[in-house]
Amino acid sequence: MSPIKHEQRGANGAASSTHYLGTATAMAVLARGGNAFDAAVAAGFVLQVVEPHLSGPGGDLPAVFVTAGDTTPRVLCAQGVAPARATVSLLRDELGLTIVPGTGLLAPTVPGAWDGWLILLRDHGTMSLAEVLGPALRYAASGFPLVPRIPTTIATVADHFREFWPSSAATWMPDGTVPTSVHRLPALAATWQRLLDAAAAAGSDRERQIDAARDAWYRGFVAEEIEAFVRTPVRDESGRDHAGLLTADDLAGWEATYEDALTVDVGDGWTVAKPGPWSQGPVLPQTLQLLRDTELRYDDGVASAETVHRAVEAMKLALADREAWYGDSAPVPIETLVSPEYAAARRSLIGEKASLELRPGSPDGREPRIGAYAAQPGHKHGDGVSGLGLGEPTVSRTGVMRGDTVHVDVVDAAGNMVSATPSGGWLQSSPTIPALGFCLGTRAQMFWLEDGLPSSLVPGRRPRTTLSPSLGLRDGEPRLAFGTPGGDQQDQWQLCFWLAHTVGGLDLQAAIDSPAWHNTAFPSSFAPRGWEPGGLVVESRLGAATLAELSRRGHVVTDQGEWALGRMCAVGRGDGPLLRAAADTRSGVGAASAF
Repeated sequence: MSPIKHEQRGANGAASSTHYLGTATAMAVLARGGNAFDAAVAAGFVLQVVEPHLSGPGGDLPAVFVTAGDTTPRVLCAQGVAPARATVSLLRDELGLTIVPGTGLLAPTVPGAWDGWLILLRDHGTMSLAEVLGPALRYAASGFPLVPRIPTTIATVADHFREFWPSSAATWMPDGTVPTSVHRLPALAATWQRLLDAAAAAGSDRERQIDAARDAWYRGFVAEEIEAFVRTPVRDESGRDHAGLLTADDLAGWEATYEDALTVDVGDGWTVAKPGPWSQGPVLPQTLQLLRDTELRYDDGVASAETVHRAVEAMKLALADREAWYGDSAPVPIETLVSPEYAAARRSLIGEKASLELRPGSPDGREPRIGAYAAQPGHKHGDGVSGLGLGEPTVSRTGVMRGDTVHVDVVDAAGNMVSATPSGGWLQSSPTIPALGFCLGTRAQMFWLEDGLPSSLVPGRRPRTTLSPSLGLRDGEPRLAFGTPGGDQQDQWQLCFWLAHTVGGLDLQAAIDSPAWHNTAFPSSFAPRGWEPGGLVVESRLGAATLAELSRRGHVVTDQGEWALGRMCAVGRGDGPLLRAAADTRSGVGAASAF
């Protein structure tokens, strides 16, 4: 039984993240007079150090936010694109691959997190780059505590590092053994210091300093080191050695961007704001549209069997649409997909029994198309179909993993609110670049090596990421920022939280603690891309009678334990002057605070 944890409240600021040091950093920034953006950026950099198996400097970043002066939700897209040389023809026809390998050097996209954090700081923060990067740099240089999953991850891939990725072995096992307590990242600290030096050389103007640090990364020494490193082939998931495709020109020609958030009225005065269909973000509002006017019940904070069944079946339909329609490589009929009319036409597919099919819809009369590889269930698992529920990665001895991430939410007294889900650059999925002290992300594994799909591999396009931060607005006022790690489970666990809060009436902490579930009846976004028709993973606290009823309805139920699913974070406002924060209790690492 997990101990009871109460929602945190305060009038000055609130933060929640997947690691207590990330939250502590955000709160320290707020206490020093920084705003929510300063705090989120500082926490984001710290998370790159203290959760390196879940996020790193070479990774990606989407965020959704509002400012004190403008309550219109906006999205920061710092998801890098495929290199100019990355084509279906090259990988499929010349290299003989059926999917993009989930490890190594073929899967990296342009690393976007650095530019994303810096333009968010430049445009909406108040502090200098040195101030917000300082805590992370100190942890990298002086040492940081290892949470239990980090040594476990390193130990799993230790032999692979020693044999095939010696630069990673030198970074994570410098004395030849797996670290267990405290670890240092001196090469990363040196890289960050060099970037700060480039910023300082630009003069005293804060914005010029930030832009100089961006240039040093994307048009300077970082880009040059990346290009030089990826020229040498390394072993990847395919069992063969391949060189990378990224060039300095790929980095120089890219920058993070802003765009309007996808905002969807989901009923009862609530609006959900998400990144667009280059992410899986629209899955949550699609599901909520399907559940409109459906009687859902919570008893003592626990969803009924009927509620779980309806939610799961609605989510299956939305995820099938994700597979057929989401992506950045072809036009997406997103207005139709999230509309009440489309949901009404699809709602009749939800029956009393669990569907065992993948059933995408036909928005605007268009015929859906699922990639040939994705359409076949039962490929090798280890990619989100099985593994830990906490949002921690399932990792093989060769570094193949389901993939995962971190999350941070911050709100300040002025009304700035940001939800960010950084990811990628996992220590175990690509070899460390020795001169830089970090590795590249492998997000291109989410592309399909089949032409003509919305998520086909196309140079200069974004992979259809799983990263999915969220804002909730009530009667037009920003009230919630929330999100979770979990790969394909992100919007599923967010749905559990949302229903517990808005239907069950639970406060943020109780909603996070409410028993959760997710289904595995759709193609995974991570290599090797398997899926399980009817698969449903649950927490046993739903109750034995509920689990039995779900099985009777045809769900293939896996009881993952009492406290097993999700690493939700959330902050909120709207209770007079008080700000609220809550964080997952399952992992033992996440934390929330308010003051």
